[in-house]
Amino acid sequence: MKGLTLTMKEQTRLHIMNGVLERQWAVAEAAQLLGVSERHTWRLLAAYRKEGAAALAHGNRGRLPSNTTSPAVQEQVIALARERYQGVNHTHFTELLAEWEGIQLSRATVRRLLVGAGLASSRHRQPPRHRYRRERMPQEGMLVQIDGSHHQWLGEGGPWLTLLLAVDDATGTVPYALFREQEDTEGYFRLMKGIIQGRGIPLALYSDRYFVFCYSKPSETGEASVIDRGKPTQFGRAMQELGVTQVFARSPEAKGRIERANGTFQDRLVSELRLAGASTIDEANAILEAFLPRFNERFGVLATQPEPSYRPIDPGLDIDAVLCFKELRRVDKDNTVQYHGHTLQIFPGSDRRTYARARVEVQARLDGKLLVCYRGKVLTPGEAPPLAATLRALAAARPEGESGVHMGIDIPDLTAEKPKANKQRTGLGWEGDWYHDESRKCIHRDLVRAGMERARQQGKRIGRPRVSERPDFQQRLEAFVDRINLGLLSRRQAARELSIGYATLKRLLDAMPTTPERVTHESTMIENVYAEVLH
Repeated sequence: MKGLTLTMKEQTRLHIMNGVLERQWAVAEAAQLLGVSERHTWRLLAAYRKEGAAALAHGNRGRLPSNTTSPAVQEQVIALARERYQGVNHTHFTELLAEWEGIQLSRATVRRLLVGAGLASSRHRQPPRHRYRRERMPQEGMLVQIDGSHHQWLGEGGPWLTLLLAVDDATGTVPYALFREQEDTEGYFRLMKGIIQGRGIPLALYSDRYFVFCYSKPSETGEASVIDRGKPTQFGRAMQELGVTQVFARSPEAKGRIERANGTFQDRLVSELRLAGASTIDEANAILEAFLPRFNERFGVLATQPEPSYRPIDPGLDIDAVLCFKELRRVDKDNTVQYHGHTLQIFPGSDRRTYARARVEVQARLDGKLLVCYRGKVLTPGEAPPLAATLRALAAARPEGESGVHMGIDIPDLTAEKPKANKQRTGLGWEGDWYHDESRKCIHRDLVRAGMERARQQGKRIGRPRVSERPDFQQRLEAFVDRINLGLLSRRQAARELSIGYATLKRLLDAMPTTPERVTHESTMIENVYAEVLH
């Protein structure tokens, strides 16, 4: 193949094949690193010996398979399974299709179509489980196990933190670890960056089926989740770009080495942190950095082959551009891009005057920078100026000539970075609708507080005036009190005529003092009323 270009995955295969030819590891171990069967590994090895690196590139790259099932046949099969052959297991349904419908498909194809449509087989076979002790990898860097341990690392009175840990399968040593407030994608990006900068790029990662590593759904048998490899997560996408094979465990016992390492850390590191008096996450990370060499020296073992298998970083590879969040966006007509509450302004370049309506890739780097990429070219956007409605809202909250801080109240800056929400993370890690609703609530609250503080400074009353402060209210109340005491008017009628609430009137009547002059006045009024009635 002239001008052959290998992908990162094919380059990893080339590295593994060279290791097999140099007798650095066995074919069975190479099959586990490649994520294929041992039989297929022998096929790849034979083709590599015969044709060289060109054999690692698929011959049908960019072409549709000749045995592709047409969409019409797929819809017909799914409709038959839902209607006429409802409740028939997949094997029997395949035979009925060939016998009665004239549709010749393999059982694997039929099963794939029905499972994709949510039609599970009515017959399940549970295979027997047999576990055995797995041998270690022969070289350091061939397989790295990663996991998170949520624990009270700073003592019973301290906060709950998560230790993101990586354990090399060959030696049992820890190439890198760090403390985080929670187990998230950004934390595992930082974990991988520490491993790559300190040792190199491992050939494979071994992890559980946490949502950071893969998207999974319950299987039709209900035993283990099925991984959707066609829809990688942000972390899975980064591993594909690095050429790192992801291996997923089906049970905690399968990754027993890192589970035991977590137990050792929870025993020893907690004591180390307590003895050092660590109380914050920064202090804990500093102590962890000094603890790792002692841990590796105490619990590490020698690999079967001393030469490490970590791949060095390509000088042309920008590791920060790989270990970051990437999302596709369409540029608006004003050359702006919306990204999780931020409005990024894209400036014209030498090769393009405008990027309106173009599809771009927004990168959220670990250092907090937001970059925009268009066809492999990195653009450096700026924060777009706020709209007129935003400026009017800010101007209403501050007097003329004053800055964003007024009367001790901070006027919110809509262009500043917003706090992250403690929710399920997508992209940068917070839900868009929830985030904007909370931002509007915070802006409204701060604007109201600023207006109230300005009114206090100017001597103005805040809120509605008291009923007792209304003009001539006290004289009217006295007149109604006399009528109420004489039984000529009920309290509810008096409250309606005074335009106040019944509870407010009751409170005012109960608070009125009972003086001798008032008792004499009320007695005189009662005698006058009786005299008029008798007359």
